[in-house]
Amino acid sequence: MITLTYQYKLKPNKQQEADINLMLDVCKSVYNYGLRERKDWLNSRKSPINSCSIVSEYIIPADTPYPNYNHQAKNLTIAKKTNTKLKSVNAQVLQQTLKTLERAFSDMKYLGKGFPRFKKKLRSFVFPAMLKNCLGNNRVKLPQLGWIKIRQSRQYPDGFQAKQARIVKKATGYYLMIIFTSSESAPDNPVGKKSLGIDAGIESFVATSTGKLIKSPKFLLSQLR
Repeated sequence: MITLTYQYKLKPNKQQEADINLMLDVCKSVYNYGLRERKDWLNSRKSPINSCSIVSEYIIPADTPYPNYNHQAKNLTIAKKTNTKLKSVNAQVLQQTLKTLERAFSDMKYLGKGFPRFKKKLRSFVFPAMLKNCLGNNRVKLPQLGWIKIRQSRQYPDGFQAKQARIVKKATGYYLMIIFTSSESAPDNPVGKKSLGIDAGIESFVATSTGKLIKSPKFLLSQLR
């Protein structure tokens, strides 16, 4: 499968801009709430058996399961039924926020990265699935936002299907990053009988593993003569 990511600048109207900012704010709240829940659970397991902290104490039952992604996603579905703020944002967008938090903890465990931090601001969120016939001339149709104008600086790739979209807020405005996929697979590199190592040298333009040195062709100087 071949995957391409194209970036376009968004040109939202006032209502769409307000909706985007609301999504960013709610996603930030969900991320920070999920992080606090995990942090409290971990701290509750650090308290000694025979003593309590004089600063604070996390009273969480011993049989309470660790709040991983599946646990938090289930609670999110329940909370959306009564919380009007959560209701206002696409459910898949909020689930992707929890997946981002899950990935941060996974990177901490397996890649040695630092403990996840609370977010003062959230710069982006993801629509994991695109709508049918969502691509138009200078516009894209997104869940909850509807048709939104873009500055189509390049044509959509032929033979590819839009699979996922991310909205990013930058200092220069809002941007849309669309992931396109194709069922075609990239051909494997042909395996030859011999291999050759090539290195860009300082004194020579190219040095090969066979000891051959190639001087710089100096195309510009040859054309100026």
